Amino acid sequence: QVQLVESGGGSVQAGGSLRLSCAASGRTFSSADMGWFRKAPGKEREFVAAISWIGGNTAYADSVKGRFTISRDNAKNTVYLQMNSLKPEDTAVYYCAAGLKITFVTFNRESRYDYWGQGTQVTVSS
Repeated sequence: QVQLVESGGGSVQAGGSLRLSCAASGRTFSSADMGWFRKAPGKEREFVAAISWIGGNTAYADSVKGRFTISRDNAKNTVYLQMNSLKPEDTAVYYCAAGLKITFVTFNRESRYDYWGQGTQVTVSS
């Protein structure tokens, strides 16, 4: 069992930065693929970024490439999402997810992940 708690959300003006954190409980964090998704009002939840447990390989949605950076600290059981050059269209609830099963499902699919956090609100004003 893995429990995920996001933090770091808030309100910021366009062009600003925020760093989201996702603290995980459980001993299996270091072997979990970790992902960030977001859900904006009136839209479906969408993939933002992911980092693998082997090799720390990363993947990003095209909309955030070059602006967002995902990283992990296995010693602290925490995954981060550094968000720079924020835009109003980045406004959403951001969710952290952990995937433990061996699967061929790609990082950007929700079905890859077994556990989800409650989400943290990010609001970017113009």
